Amino acid sequence: TTFDLDEYVFGALRAGASGFLLKNAEARELIEAVRTVARGEGLIAPAVTRRLIAEFAAESRPAPRTDPSVLEPLTPREREVLSALGAGLSNAEIAVRLDMAEATVKTHVSKVLGKLGLRSRVQAAVLAQELRV
Repeated sequence: TTFDLDEYVFGALRAGASGFLLKNAEARELIEAVRTVARGEGLIAPAVTRRLIAEFAAESRPAPRTDPSVLEPLTPREREVLSALGAGLSNAEIAVRLDMAEATVKTHVSKVLGKLGLRSRVQAAVLAQELRV
């Protein structure tokens, strides 16, 4: 997009986007972004990232728009994985943090996405931030 307005970023992420780049991104950045998303990771334009993090970290955030009961199907371990996704960790970082194999993390991420009806780990991260998991 040509717009780096917060409402465009948040709307795109809530709608299921796995990444968000600005129109002025270099060709190599676009190629790497596609590869990143193809690996199941998310990517946000660096110019937008600081504001996005600040928005989620703000103490005066509005109450979550999502009912916390949506997390009921998750096991305690899946909730830990969701929390790590909300912190923006990669599968390798989650594996280290939660002391499990990276393949196990991938399985948990897939189960979290399936149980919550989400299409990407970026959507899971947004949900985790909104619910303060």
